Amino acid sequence: MMKVYTDVFRICGNKLLRSHKILTIFILLCIIIVLLLIIIVQLYQCDCIFDNVEEVQSESLVETKGNHVLCLIIPFRDRFDELLVFLTHMKVFLDNQSVEYQVYVVNQVDSYRFNRGSLINVGFRHVSSHSSCDFIAMHDVDLIPLNPKLNYSYPGDSIMHIAAPHLHPKYHYKTFLGGILMMKNAHFQLVNGLSNKYWGWGLEDDELYVRIKEARIRIDRPPDNVGTGISDTFRHIHDKTRRRRDMTKCFNQKEVTRKRDRETGLHDVQYTLSSSYVLNVNESLAVILNVGLKCNQTVTPWCLCRVGGGGGKQVLPVPRVGNPSG
Repeated sequence: MMKVYTDVFRICGNKLLRSHKILTIFILLCIIIVLLLIIIVQLYQCDCIFDNVEEVQSESLVETKGNHVLCLIIPFRDRFDELLVFLTHMKVFLDNQSVEYQVYVVNQVDSYRFNRGSLINVGFRHVSSHSSCDFIAMHDVDLIPLNPKLNYSYPGDSIMHIAAPHLHPKYHYKTFLGGILMMKNAHFQLVNGLSNKYWGWGLEDDELYVRIKEARIRIDRPPDNVGTGISDTFRHIHDKTRRRRDMTKCFNQKEVTRKRDRETGLHDVQYTLSSSYVLNVNESLAVILNVGLKCNQTVTPWCLCRVGGGGGKQVLPVPRVGNPSG
């Protein structure tokens, strides 16, 4: 009889041990699952920057606190060192003004000559459908604002030319409108953006001035008493030795680009967006749009202007920013 009890206790003990093992394994599995869930949640909540973002969600680039959001549109090619300086500086500058903003760098990657007007048109078309911005600043990457009195807030019913002739380090003629120009989206659409005919350097902002005047939109500029002048309002970081302006004129370019363009603009800019990336420079975020412009060489043969007698120099393709593998 004693042996029977012993066998019963032994069998029960073994079952109890096995059940304890099962319970222990179950608890361990639960702990592992919980830890995995915590890791997944943290990954979704982190401020991670992905190398390749085909469609960048603009909401991740700005925490909207007010009613207005500014989009900085930067026409760009082969200025990466200047871009690093620009992004780092502008984050501090605009944060100090409590301006809600996003930065879009429109990087021209085709083999045509640089076309600032078309790149700005492309940038505007992109931000119109991919951002919450209601006003833009066309901003040269090599022009760094130093005076905190330069106001980047919503311009209302006027257009604000921040890089005014009495403040710009280089250009001082009365109708100058380049460097940094800010306007609400509706005004950019009203004037049909910029002309697409200006391949090479210069004059596209002079043509834009005529568009704005014809539309009867007021142009405001910073007052004379901001406390700085042409030598200390901006830092101009363009290296004219390393990056010479493309001043070449060929075919009938000079004649055509001296006239008001009533044919091209925001509505008909032709391009392909090959890729987009988010760039993080010292916690300053920017969307890089790698853009290939298209040129109708019957209309603007100077998009591939060559130096001297039909042969010569052509602008080389630019590597895509943010994609080391090309």
